[in-house]
Amino acid sequence: MIHLNDITYRLGPRLLFDAASAALPDGARVGFVGRNGAGKTTLFRMISGELDPEGGAISVPKQMRLGRVEQEAPGGPGTLIDFVLEADKERAALLDEAETATDPTRIADIHTRLVDIDAHAAPSRASSILAGLGFDFEAQNRSLSEFSGGWRMRVALAAVLFSAPDLLLLDEPTNYLDLEGTLWLIDYLARYPATIIVISHDRDLLDAVADHILHLDQGKLTVWRGNYTSFEKQRRELQAVQLKHIKKEEEQRKHLQAFVDRFRASATKARQAQSRIKMLARMETTTAIIDQDVLPFNLPSPEKPLAPPIVAMEDAIVGYGETPILKRLSLSISDDDRIGLLGSNGNGKSTFAKLVAGRLQAMQGKVRRSSKMKVGFFAQHQVDDLDARGTPYTHVAELMRDGTEAKIRGRCAQMGFPNVKADTSISQLSGGEKARLLMGLATFDGPHLLILDEPTNHLDIDSRAALIDALNTYAGAVILVSHDRHLLEACADRLWLVADGTVKPFDGDMDDYRRVVLAASSGGKVKPDKKVDAEAAALEKKPEVAKRRDPGHLRRKLETVDARIKKFGELLERIDSALADPDIFTKQNGRAVTLGAQRREVEKALDIAEEEWLSLTSELDEIASA
Repeated sequence: MIHLNDITYRLGPRLLFDAASAALPDGARVGFVGRNGAGKTTLFRMISGELDPEGGAISVPKQMRLGRVEQEAPGGPGTLIDFVLEADKERAALLDEAETATDPTRIADIHTRLVDIDAHAAPSRASSILAGLGFDFEAQNRSLSEFSGGWRMRVALAAVLFSAPDLLLLDEPTNYLDLEGTLWLIDYLARYPATIIVISHDRDLLDAVADHILHLDQGKLTVWRGNYTSFEKQRRELQAVQLKHIKKEEEQRKHLQAFVDRFRASATKARQAQSRIKMLARMETTTAIIDQDVLPFNLPSPEKPLAPPIVAMEDAIVGYGETPILKRLSLSISDDDRIGLLGSNGNGKSTFAKLVAGRLQAMQGKVRRSSKMKVGFFAQHQVDDLDARGTPYTHVAELMRDGTEAKIRGRCAQMGFPNVKADTSISQLSGGEKARLLMGLATFDGPHLLILDEPTNHLDIDSRAALIDALNTYAGAVILVSHDRHLLEACADRLWLVADGTVKPFDGDMDDYRRVVLAASSGGKVKPDKKVDAEAAALEKKPEVAKRRDPGHLRRKLETVDARIKKFGELLERIDSALADPDIFTKQNGRAVTLGAQRREVEKALDIAEEEWLSLTSELDEIASA
């Protein structure tokens, strides 16, 4: 068991830990949560022995092997597979000794130990981990120096997972992963046989992996049993109970104080009054759980909607120079679409996004964009484009050259930088604050189409929830590229898969896509586990109960399908209205063809949604009558 006993630590003037204590059982899968900057990474450094607490103590079993991804990306001429294999220090040392050992007894001991630790299967295991994180066989045999920092951080993660430590410390492990790598990692961690402490703002990971939540708030640590959803529910329930206690205490105090005020001067009641004064002094005060306010995201909607489609492609080909990356692109985007792009990194998601935005032109085929369309483009790498010597105020002022200082500061406040925060140097902003500023600049003019490439990196859970609220309120079209499954499920109505050199609608939901990803990473066979996919595993074992599903889940899914049917119906009405104009066939023949193709696509999607609706209502009826 890991014990954190009354630890105190300051970072400059800030008190990160204030006599904080917690105990984590062996074999626990712990999700470590708290606001950005609260001190989570600092605690990891103390557990690892890099830092000593000012007060208190941290107790970790002596024989426990710790594994943690280093902050700096690894490099050098060695291959990826060799770097990962070297992470098993015992295996590497035994193999080196086997090369030079001459004593027959020692040679026998070495080979016996190599068999015991399954050393000969290590290359296969290392290769499997690298494949799960996005490296094919060819990439695994290339040198580290050929890859960017983000990809090398994946290799560092693979090495730590391969070393199979007794205590695995992971600090935002999904920040460098795409959705496919994230889905694989969640499945891997859910089956990991030792203790895990993972800092993450990914709700899906915390729900699927964690059986305990360690919460850092206002310098204190609290351990909660269950996953993140359970923690959130328990915390809200405790908050409600505490508020009731506070109200009851206030009423009791008022009652006692009223007695004291009335009878303090009375000769006959003076002793009773003094008794009540002592009772007031002894009364304990319940401290309420106070949630810190989360600044909302302000995403201005377009002033006027554009007639659909705002983007239409017919057999388009796009690439760089003379090298095509994506072919056979025949798709259309409506003015209120919510599209989630799926597909591994390197398959062309960024290329497709640039084509949609007009930053790349088609090499062949046709791409029609509305002439009045404004596009907002957010990508995390744009942080490097911010002027480190500037401030939020100076960046907003660049877009409001004729604006008064009051108006510029008002706009800064809307973006989450009120008062003196608007004058903070970019170099002093946190990663989440830089992302917030970039989001505000990208959507400054109320774009008709918003393209977001990994918008949740560096955002904590509450800020991600605020972004979801803003996206669902925003009236324009959205294209999302994200490793955050919760964000995709909450905001995307349609899923498009970028794979095999093209982009096409994905026929299924995120659960279906997860199964596809895990099947591919396990050589075609998915191994469901009781925590991540308990329902699927149960249905495989008992086909006769396949329809006995959670009615609450079915109702939520039915609501989603209802909304989708309504949206498709409204879109068909708008298309039919546009096609009813006689001029469209004589003066705008190309647009008529595009609208006709889009109508067929929407009709097909509507048919699928209606079939799903019938299936869900039928299941609910069966459950109700059972």
